[in-house]
Amino acid sequence: MPSTRDIRNRIRGVKNTAKITRAMQLVAASKMKRAQDRALEGRPYAEQLARMLAVLNDRIHEDFKHPFLEERSVKTRGVLVISTDRGLCGPLNANLFREITRLDRDETAFITVGRKAKQFITRTQRKLLADFPISEDARFKELRPVVEFLIQQFLEGKIDTVEVLYTHFRNTLIQEPRLVPFLPFKDFQEDVERMAEQSGEKLVHDDRDVIFEPNPERILKELLDLFIKRQVYQLLIDARASEHSARMVAMKAATDNAKKLTDSLTLQYNKARQAGITQEILEITAATLHS
Repeated sequence: MPSTRDIRNRIRGVKNTAKITRAMQLVAASKMKRAQDRALEGRPYAEQLARMLAVLNDRIHEDFKHPFLEERSVKTRGVLVISTDRGLCGPLNANLFREITRLDRDETAFITVGRKAKQFITRTQRKLLADFPISEDARFKELRPVVEFLIQQFLEGKIDTVEVLYTHFRNTLIQEPRLVPFLPFKDFQEDVERMAEQSGEKLVHDDRDVIFEPNPERILKELLDLFIKRQVYQLLIDARASEHSARMVAMKAATDNAKKLTDSLTLQYNKARQAGITQEILEITAATLHS
């Protein structure tokens, strides 16, 4: 049995760890609130942009051509993986990497955002085209080079699709990995329905007549580039909200476990201390009897 001194030192160490995890929990909760607000505030804009493209797509001529709209045989899938830079966020990254293992190793090329994704792709010897560091604030201007690189790879034929694998934020306790296809665009109406489902809002179809100036084709060319940048950014801030939520939950669980361990060690310490006192009393009693 460990001595009372050893138990006391362990109790002190567990309490110090609990203070750290508690502080990390509070920090994550603060960041989670800001990230959730950003993710929820951006959804209506992204949804309206998708609505505009859905209306435009229905009104353009059949002979209108654009690389983003042309389907082609898929030889290499391009997947942007959005992970975290740090750990201590529960099974968040593990669930994301499980989805990566389901993709064909020989037919998939990866672009990563987040140190954990880069490490996993490199360690498992998958094809990594590029890695982009993005700060915790995740500003739109930081994401622009990422999307421009994806578009360039797609137009040059080095990849035949652009897909984003990220962790979708459902609520504080539930974050789930999702693989969202982007290029080539197939059905903007599906994007509208998907975003309406995420926001929990009822989808209302807009049947009003629309006049486009100068013409739908020119407007569509401008909006397609903006659409993919905005949508990928929306997934990025969604993933950030998932990260902070998962970290807050993980740190709360760690704090609670530390408290339970402290109570158990305290009970063990009191038993050991009581046993020591009892032993001393017995020794004194025995010495008195023999004297």
